[in-house]
Formats: sequence, C-alpha cells, structure tokens
Amino acid sequence: MAQALLRFLDQQYISVDGHETKFVRGVMGIFGHGNVTGIGEALERSAGNLTYIQGKNEQGMVHAAAAFAKQKNRQQIYACTSSIGPGALNMLTAAATATVNRIPVLLLPGDNFASRQPDPVLQQLEVAGDYSLSANDPFKAVSKYWDRIVRPEQLMTAAYQAMRVLTDPAETGAVTLALPQDVQAEAYDYPEAFFAKHVHYIDRRPPAREAVNRAVDLMLGKKRPLIIAGGGVLYADATKELAEFAEAFHIPVAETQAGKSSLPWNHPLHVGAIGVTGSRAANILAREADLIIGVGTRYSDFTTASKSAFAHPDAQFININISGFDASKLNGIGITADAKETLGTLFHALSAHYYESGYESGYVEHLKAQWEQEVDRLYATEHAEGMAQTRALGVINQTIDPSAVVVCAAGSLPGDLHRLWRSTEPKTYHMEYGFSCMGYEVSGAFGVALADPHREAYAIVGDGSYLMLHSELLTSLQEGRKITILLFDNHGFQCIHNLQRGHGSDGFGNEFRYREAATGKLTGSYMPIDFTAHARSLGAKAYKAGTPEELREALLKAKEETVTTLIEIPVVPGTNTDGYESWWQVGVPEVSESEKVLKAHEEMKNRIQAAKPI
Repeated sequence: MAQALLRFLDQQYISVDGHETKFVRGVMGIFGHGNVTGIGEALERSAGNLTYIQGKNEQGMVHAAAAFAKQKNRQQIYACTSSIGPGALNMLTAAATATVNRIPVLLLPGDNFASRQPDPVLQQLEVAGDYSLSANDPFKAVSKYWDRIVRPEQLMTAAYQAMRVLTDPAETGAVTLALPQDVQAEAYDYPEAFFAKHVHYIDRRPPAREAVNRAVDLMLGKKRPLIIAGGGVLYADATKELAEFAEAFHIPVAETQAGKSSLPWNHPLHVGAIGVTGSRAANILAREADLIIGVGTRYSDFTTASKSAFAHPDAQFININISGFDASKLNGIGITADAKETLGTLFHALSAHYYESGYESGYVEHLKAQWEQEVDRLYATEHAEGMAQTRALGVINQTIDPSAVVVCAAGSLPGDLHRLWRSTEPKTYHMEYGFSCMGYEVSGAFGVALADPHREAYAIVGDGSYLMLHSELLTSLQEGRKITILLFDNHGFQCIHNLQRGHGSDGFGNEFRYREAATGKLTGSYMPIDFTAHARSLGAKAYKAGTPEELREALLKAKEETVTTLIEIPVVPGTNTDGYESWWQVGVPEVSESEKVLKAHEEMKNRIQAAKPI
C-alpha cells in the first residue's frame, strides 16, 4: 500500500493557465516504528522522482512544507510522514497553521495496527471508551480532509479525495491520511489506471454577471472606496490587475499581512498596512471609507482592528474571494470568483460608467507622504541603551536585496514589518500571520529556500520564537539550502509583555530572567544566551551585531556566505511600534484588585460599543 501511495503521488500534476507542473515535489519525514518499514521502505526502494528530505522536528518539517507551498502559490507541495503517537501529534500545530492560512500540505502519519493483534503497541494512545480512536483523530479538527486507511484498497478513494482538496484553491489546507502501520505493508492488486498520470486543472472561476452588476451598482454611489489586498491577490497572480484597477479609478490600496507586496511600497496609491498593525494613512482612510473592497482577504481581527476600523456610518463591503465562506463576511456583497478574473471584469464594467473615486486632489498622496516620513523617522531612531528594533529593521531593509524574501510569524516583529517594511517586488514578504505560530520562522525560511533557490531567504525571528523551534536550521545545512537567520534578542516574549502592560498589568512571566532567591519570582537579571555560539555548534556561520554599523557589515558578510548564517541582533525591549489609529480586542478582567486593570476594562467596553457587532 505504501508503495502504491508513492507511485500515485509521483504522477500528480497541476495545470494553471495552461502551465503544467508536477504537484508533489517530494516527502519530508522522520521515521519511527510506525512508518519506517512501510513508507520508509517504499521511499528507499522508490524508482520515482520524489525527493526525500529528513526533518529534525515533525512540526518544523510541516512548517517548511507549508512555506514551500505558500511560496509556490499553492501549486506544488511536499508530503510529510511521521511515526505514530508523539511523532504524529508533533505535526498537529503545523497542520492547523496550514489550514488557517489556506495552504496545502499532505500529512501521512503512522497509526495503530488495524488488526489490533499486538495492541497496545509502543506509543499507542488507548481510549477505553472508544477503541477506534488514536492520536491521529485530533487531526480531524485541523484538516480539510481526513481519512484512515484500514484496508489497502481504501487508498484509491482516499487518495483521489485528498488531491481534490489539496488542489482546490477555495477548500485547500491540511489533508491527513492516517496510515496503520500494518496496512502500509499489506499487498493489493491495484489497477494500472491508479498509477497513470493525472492532471488537476485549476480553472480560473469567472465572476457571475449578476454579482458584478450588484457590485457596480453599489460602487457608483460611493465616493471614498478603499481596497484591502489580501493573500488571494498573490495566489491568483493578480498584482498587475490590482494596480490597473486602483489607478483607473484612483482607489487607495491597503494590504493585509498575507497580501503585503501586492503593490510596491512606492506606488502612489499604496497606503501601507491595514488594521491593528497598520499604517496611520491606511487606518485613517479605513475610518473614512464608505466602501471597502476586500480582494482575497479573510478579514481577520487584525485586518479589521476587531471590526472597529470602518467607522463611516454608510460603510459597505464588496468581497472578492475564491472562497464563498470568506466572500460572505461582514455582510458584504460577495463575488465568489478568481481575483484576477474579477478585477478585470470590474475594470471594464466601471470604465463603461466613467467611474472615479471622489477623493480630494492630493489627499491620498498627502497621507502617504506623511506615513513615509514616519517610517523614515522610525528607521533612523537611535536609543541610548542600544539598538532600537525599528532601527535594526531599517538597516536590514536598506541593505538586503529587494528580491530577497523575508519570513516571519510571531512576536512584535510582524507588527513592525507589516507597518514599516518596504517591499518592491511581489512574493518577497512571507508572513505566517493566520496562526502567528512561534517557531515557523526558521522552518519557513528553509521552505522558501527550497521553493525559490535563486532568492536569498531571511528568517526574521525573536529569541523566544527561535528557542521554541529552530531545528530545521540543521536540515538547511544538510540540504545545502542557505538561509540567513536574523535573530532579534530582546530577552523574552516582549510582545506579550507589552500587551500585558498595555492592559493594566505590571508585566509578569514573559521575560527570560533568573528566579530571585529572596522573592521566589522570575525578576532577577536577564539570562545571558550566546546564540552565535549555539548556531556555530550546529555548523552554521554566525555573527553578532550590536550597532547599526555592525549589523550592516554582518549582513554584507552573510550575503557572501555559502551556508546558513545567523546574525544575533541585541535590541532594546519595548522599542517596537504600536498604535496608529488602531485597536485590538483582548479580554480584560471585569474584576481585579488593580485600578489600572479596571480602567483598561472600561476602555475596552467603550471600544466594543463603537465597533461593528457583526
């Protein structure tokens, strides 16, 4: 059965706009008793074209596979295999990360014996009330398709269903095929047709004429529209159409984390990031907009500032999305269609009516210019105690190649990057912010390096996230895929430390400090961690940069290195950006001994009352 599965995967292709691509590049895996003699043996003897990559942590390898698929615009994937029990469950977090972000990954965890003859085997999870359950059942909650193959012939139906979901731009995400370790090794006389080349045609879905008419009728009565460009713009390869649409009708464009780099930062109508981590320009325009045109966005709370960003009393929404689920959000007019096709169709329909927005001459440009001055200021900010985080990002942005890809996911860095980073080329900003999963950064950069080896890949990561998961650094060395890790050391989980203090807390449990003997609390001195020595011990090159000049020099040296390189960058805690006409709802206690907490709770209630209820 395992041999048949690999032969099947090796014959899957995808066709987009007439361009045919092999869909499954290979398999990432860590072997254990639950898969080594099944899929492991099949990979060892495989005569096909599937590359095997040895992971070092199951979660990390799935993150790498997801980053690979994201960078490939979801048109090519790696499958991931693990043993049963802890090996399988280690993939669970990364599976959820892929599904939340609408990224295809195929998971092939080993499972308990279908025969149950040797039960309970090593690492088997026994559920006394339901013996059919295993450690793989939790994947149901985070998979877009899930199946357990308890007979070898079931593989055929399951494999075709897995491919259906993986190649569907609206339904894609993690797909899990749980493989009992005995069934992996069972024989079945599969028909030759199962191993024939299969091409999955991804046809662009045109917008319905009635939906376009509804959108045009709404737009004709609106004077202050704002476009929110989401990840769907990039996945649909619609950056050109987006620029033409915005220019034709003089509509400013704000970007989500997934949509950033849809327009170059210096485009006259590019007003920056939107929402909680947004620019002042974009958030002012969002507050004043009477029409929001969402293109390929799922409207997360960060994008909508917990539904407080759109304050105009007559604000309405047009939602262009390949997913009907996302197109229906915020009670908007949904156009369930391909972004590229829809922008082109709307362009012609509105042109026939000679539509143009009603912004005062120079108003959008003025807001943009003010914001760019603020970015310049933050990029140049000096701090008496050391290097400010925004200063370090400015040096990096101004030094690395415009074609390089920056990868990030968690902490305060995503906010600063979303607001400040100046992208000039599409697909150079790779942010996992659907799940904001700590530990994605290093693995993600490795996945980007696999997908796009002609670009430099930079993991921009905080010390907390790096310590949580950095094991695929070793895999990048093993595979000869250089990545550069820019490690911002601010002594802990400072993003959450800031969030605490911003809502009445004095700050607790988020900094990497020693426990004081006198108080029994984690309030001692900062723990000294030599990240450069650690990286060198794994075989990477490493530098430490404590000043802007040292950082610039280290970046230039790192570019010349041929193997994975880490630059340790000490930054002053709390020197990240915040605010800019935005708000984010978090639960603040209604009952507390702290007056600061009670005050924060009242402020939260006032904000909720001003936000949209749906």
